[in-house]
Amino acid sequence: MTIAMRHLHGLLDNRDRYPLPPREIVERVVVAGDEQVARTSTLFAHFGFGAFTGSIFALLPMRHGNGILYGLGVWALSYLGWIPAAHILAPAWRHPVYRNLLMLAAHVVWGATLSRSLNELEAARTEVFGRPTGPGAAISEIREKPG
Repeated sequence: MTIAMRHLHGLLDNRDRYPLPPREIVERVVVAGDEQVARTSTLFAHFGFGAFTGSIFALLPMRHGNGILYGLGVWALSYLGWIPAAHILAPAWRHPVYRNLLMLAAHVVWGATLSRSLNELEAARTEVFGRPTGPGAAISEIREKPG
């Protein structure tokens, strides 16, 4: 998501190329002493919120293949819901169209990556981190002989 945001941000018109919502949110919520603190706080907040909402997705029972929808849902609940309700930022419809499209695209990337990553972790848990079960399950181990 962050990679998509960074690359798409450069495509915006100069008038729309001000800091993206994660930084805007931090500037309104956290008192940062200097630029480096603000940047670090933005990264922590951005990754922390992503980890938090990603962990909620991981707990959902019917999530397979729904990462993109989840990402769009997180965008909608955030930029049309709790962020304006908390008076942190104006609702998305009051922001420039191309900035909204950038953020929607970034959330699609995040949701797809989240879903695929969780599917891979689950496959690894059963396929390469587990032991074979059932009749005829052979386990071949090479062990060092005590010397």
